[in-house]
Amino acid sequence: MSEVHSGSLSFKTPLMFTDGTKIYQKLTQEYITHKKGLFILAPSGAGKTYFIKNQKKKDWLDGDVIWEASNAHPKGAWWLESLEVTDEIDQRSDVITTQAKRLGFWIMGASNFWLKPDAIVLPNWSTHKKYIRIREQTNYDGGATSDRLSQVLKHRKWIHGWTKKGVPAFKSIDEAVDYLVISSKR
Repeated sequence: MSEVHSGSLSFKTPLMFTDGTKIYQKLTQEYITHKKGLFILAPSGAGKTYFIKNQKKKDWLDGDVIWEASNAHPKGAWWLESLEVTDEIDQRSDVITTQAKRLGFWIMGASNFWLKPDAIVLPNWSTHKKYIRIREQTNYDGGATSDRLSQVLKHRKWIHGWTKKGVPAFKSIDEAVDYLVISSKR
């Protein structure tokens, strides 16, 4: 898996649509595709990367990998930029997530603007803060830090808004995965 948040372009680079066949083909060599694509939305520090790195079969793809490969995510700590910039990046990510779902990928990520996720994960706040601290002390790979907890709380509130549109919410990545895997077999 690529290093998280290592996109190659500045957020100021003007983008255009292009054929992504090679990127998706490369991902199908590493990740399993399914009849129906899925997307789990969870804030930074909720356990997505841990789950993905420890899955027995490579069913789930870290959204950062595909968003960076497609240049939807720019290089650097873009989530610390203005709301206008982060909204644009999240919208670009939604376009890529839509394409990946059509191809049968199961994706977990924190980038989202308009695309309705299949599930959201919001750990208990005390657990979430603990996960962020552990990541900072062990294997920091980007994303939220303890000094940015107010930003995490705002993102959690925004993500929680999806429940009003019928998106199921879970306290853990494992619960959301179990639910979606069972639902996808129906």
